[in-house]
Amino acid sequence: MIETLAYHLCLVGFAGFGYKLIEARRSQPVRTMWFLAGFGICIAAGIGVLTPAMAALAGPGPVAEWVLSLAGDELKLGAIGFAVAFTQSVWRGEGARLAPHALFTGATMVLLAVCFTLSGPQRVGDDTVFSAAGLPFALADKLVFLVYSLISLGLLIAVFARSAWHAEPGPLRTGLWLLVVGVGAAFAWTFWDVDDVRRLAETARIGAREDLPSSVLAATTIGFVTAGATLSAWSPAVASVIGRLRAYRAYRRIEPLWTALRAAVPGIALDPGRELTGGAEFALYRRVIEIRDGHLALRAHFDPDLPARAETAARQAGVPEAELAPTVEAVTLAAAIEAGREGRRFEPGERLPGHLTEADADVAAEAAWLVRVSRAWQRGAVVDRVRAGALG
Repeated sequence: MIETLAYHLCLVGFAGFGYKLIEARRSQPVRTMWFLAGFGICIAAGIGVLTPAMAALAGPGPVAEWVLSLAGDELKLGAIGFAVAFTQSVWRGEGARLAPHALFTGATMVLLAVCFTLSGPQRVGDDTVFSAAGLPFALADKLVFLVYSLISLGLLIAVFARSAWHAEPGPLRTGLWLLVVGVGAAFAWTFWDVDDVRRLAETARIGAREDLPSSVLAATTIGFVTAGATLSAWSPAVASVIGRLRAYRAYRRIEPLWTALRAAVPGIALDPGRELTGGAEFALYRRVIEIRDGHLALRAHFDPDLPARAETAARQAGVPEAELAPTVEAVTLAAAIEAGREGRRFEPGERLPGHLTEADADVAAEAAWLVRVSRAWQRGAVVDRVRAGALG
């Protein structure tokens, strides 16, 4: 199951990083995005060649088994090299010196291939066995891979975490934190080979296939890295869905307040029965406007002296400080509706009560405020007690 998940995430990785290359032609330096795409493609291919499906496709035979095992490690080193080059290119720009690390990565890959070849691995069942003469080279192969990978991945985690910590809230920061998690999983995935080194030193054999924890870490790595690197591709769609859900939730949560105002002033409903035909955002916008219209229609019935008395009564009634303002708003609105029913009028104050008349408030801010007022409105017993105290 986990191996299958890792395999499918590899396909997602190829598609996502391929998209980033296409997107790079318009928004980013091509060289920088090639490094990022190279990282994703190498790590996805590295996982792919070690899956049971690839082993079954290659069939039995020492040549195929050697090639797949060596290719998996070489692709992982290549992925790390691309990742380091990407970070240097992003943070140092066109002046980044990439040749030293490229030579270091290339030399490490050659050394790894030499050690692997001299180790003379032999496949026995699900294990790879080494002779006494080849064991030192097998240990050198694993240690070279571990030292290079852990140092480079640790550097990447530090760079991505520092950048994410200082980034402004938004898609960039989210993408960086996703990369931090992905590279952290890659670090743990690599560190898991320490157990192979121990077993190799004790028994001169290691498992030929990825075990369950390694497969889980591999799937986590490719999933989070792909998500972080391709965030710009899918985040607008996700943000749009989340925005519609939030708008619909706010639309429903202010319904008790809107219902009371519509009963008092039926004319505020612009098109009853067709609230959601234009989408949740538009429906929420209409509902906020209709509530504002209801306030305006009841303007002459708002007692300008009531908010101060209601605040004092609310404090005496034990209303929490955070809920004080929306409770006062609900009390003054309830009193205005009752005054309108009874025909009592007051000299209008300079402004309507509450936060709805702020010139700089947008629909989202007004909706958030109205949700708080509606929540206070639904605590009818509290509102009635505060109103009775204020009027008394």
